[in-house]
Amino acid sequence: MGRKKFVVGNWKMNGSIEENQSLFDGLLSAKGIESVDIAVCVPSPYFFQARGALSGTAISWGAQNVSEQDSGAYTGEISAKMLVDLGAEIGLVGHSERRSMFGESSGLVGKKAMKLIEFGISPVVCVGETLEHRKSKKTLEVMSSQLKAVIDQIGLENLGNIVLAYEPVWAIGTGLTASPEQAQEVHSHLRQQVRLLDVEASRELRILYGGSVKPDNAEALFGQEDVDGGLIGGASLNLIDFLTICRAAVNATTH
Repeated sequence: MGRKKFVVGNWKMNGSIEENQSLFDGLLSAKGIESVDIAVCVPSPYFFQARGALSGTAISWGAQNVSEQDSGAYTGEISAKMLVDLGAEIGLVGHSERRSMFGESSGLVGKKAMKLIEFGISPVVCVGETLEHRKSKKTLEVMSSQLKAVIDQIGLENLGNIVLAYEPVWAIGTGLTASPEQAQEVHSHLRQQVRLLDVEASRELRILYGGSVKPDNAEALFGQEDVDGGLIGGASLNLIDFLTICRAAVNATTH
């Protein structure tokens, strides 16, 4: 049986109680998307709202970041223990915005992923190259380096507990998108790197594509052999667009 498609909405620093509820209600009442896994990563002020709306449903929710520390004097940080307390099921780590704006290294991303694993939360580990990397033909080298740094922290035994998300930095919020062929090349490379370490984990590992996924390009991206769904930014804030992308994942599964 093939890997189940997974579509994750990353709301970033957006939302309001009213807007959120409308999105939750729309997702929960939608038909024809049951064959794919769906999750939303919401801003921390709305954790309780997400928990109230989505707990016990087919839609998962999670955080956009987590501290590598358990507790202590870390003002403004959120621990994995807190996320578990609230019922979060997934957590993003290593998003390109966290790397570029807040200076997060791949080693730190690995520590954060490990902390989520320790508390039973599934990390969605983001990796991606800059436009400069791509122009200098260093994309695959950068992917290998970022992935290795994470594996060094989580250990081979935890390869089956993560989801990878390839998000080319040059395609985040720019309107640019990797072609389906470009996405497949990187996804295949990432899977091969894992295969060298654990064949079974490489078969089951879900690798999402993130980077200006839209209703009109989602199905072509999701139709690639090693693209197992998407990490969706801006389009996840529009119910119609997000549901269209989820249905593209359904179509890619059935074709």
